[in-house]
Amino acid sequence: MATHDLFSRLAQQVGDRLQDASHAPEDIQRSVQGVMRGAFDRMELVSREDFDILMEVLQRTRSRVESLEAQVAALEAALDVGQSVPMAAAEGAEPAAEHAAKGDADASNAPDASHER
Repeated sequence: MATHDLFSRLAQQVGDRLQDASHAPEDIQRSVQGVMRGAFDRMELVSREDFDILMEVLQRTRSRVESLEAQVAALEAALDVGQSVPMAAAEGAEPAAEHAAKGDADASNAPDASHER
C-alpha cells in the first residue's frame, strides 16, 4: 500500500510540474527527472549491476557455508568415533580397576597375619 501511495504522490508531483507548460522543454525534463530521482532515492532501489554483484557474493557465501557445514559434520563424526573407542576401552578396564580396588579393600579387611602371631 505504501508503494501505491508513493506512486500516487509521484504522479501528483509530475502533474503539477507539467501544468505549467510555458516552461522550456529542458526545464520540464529537469524538473521531472528531479522528482523521479527523489522518488527513487526514497524507495532505496539498487542498480541491476549492484544486485547482480550481491547475488554472486551470496552464492559464493552460501557455497562456502555448505562446505564448512560438511567439514564440521565430518569432524563431529570423527570425534564421535574417536571418543567411542576410548569409552569402550575404559568401560572394559573399569571392572578390572574396581576388582583391584575391591581386592585392596578385601586385603585391608582381612586379619593381618602378623597380628595373629
